[in-house]
Amino acid sequence: MKLTEKEVRYVAGLANLSLSEDELARMVHDLGGILTQMDRLAEIDTTGVEPMAQVLYDAGDDTATLREDVERTPLGSDAAVANAVVTASGYFKVPLVIER
Repeated sequence: MKLTEKEVRYVAGLANLSLSEDELARMVHDLGGILTQMDRLAEIDTTGVEPMAQVLYDAGDDTATLREDVERTPLGSDAAVANAVVTASGYFKVPLVIER
């Protein structure tokens, strides 16, 4: 699939990114390559291949967990924000990032 500069600019705008002309050209190339690979994957015949929900274990294994499911005490606001630069009322305070 061939991407246009207009499409890459549109996606960059959605992500609130400003790209230089060099970055734009690189993104057109790189994203186009990714989409080409996706098109190639879509061509593979997967008839008869069972879907997988967990790639690490057999789907029928009832013990397919990565760790024991043990109830633990929650972290709590004070511990969570202990190393934060700025906090307010037990929450992280961060600079405004969405502005148009």
